[in-house]
Amino acid sequence: MRYLIVVDMQNDFVTGNLGSKMAEMIVPAVCEKIRSYKAQGSTVFMTLDTHFKDYLETPEGKKLPVEHCIKGTEGWQPDTQVAEAIGGSAEVYEKSTFGSAELAQHLAEITKAGDEIELCGLCTDICVVSNALLIKAFCPECEVIVDANACAGVTEKSHKAALVTMASCQCRIDNF
Repeated sequence: MRYLIVVDMQNDFVTGNLGSKMAEMIVPAVCEKIRSYKAQGSTVFMTLDTHFKDYLETPEGKKLPVEHCIKGTEGWQPDTQVAEAIGGSAEVYEKSTFGSAELAQHLAEITKAGDEIELCGLCTDICVVSNALLIKAFCPECEVIVDANACAGVTEKSHKAALVTMASCQCRIDNF
């Protein structure tokens, strides 16, 4: 079986408070990946970075004092093109931290040795790497794949460093 994880492709990370040109540039690749997996009948999962009005008072908010992905706001919503590609057919995991242990646990319950779990999205150097390593820990016999062309980091340097980290942890990195 093959599974796709779309990580945090939300307005605040694409064009909003923490958006970047690099993030905008991967939207078409992410959408194409979603359409391809759906056409094959594969399950698509999506994570949503989810914070609340007290974000600036949280440990993360004290280190990154930029309100973002506040539940219910426009910035919390998935990018419009990504939402259209998904068409409401993804299993969604809201998470208040970088990785989703809940998603990794669910994948451990439904996967078997040799299954492929591919990740794409934002940010390579924070949430993609966190989720990839969690999934690899929960599903060590699965092939965890990250497409470098369908991810973007905070900077190009940190994007590449995260790809190297994931590769060293036995994740397959495509297009690197």
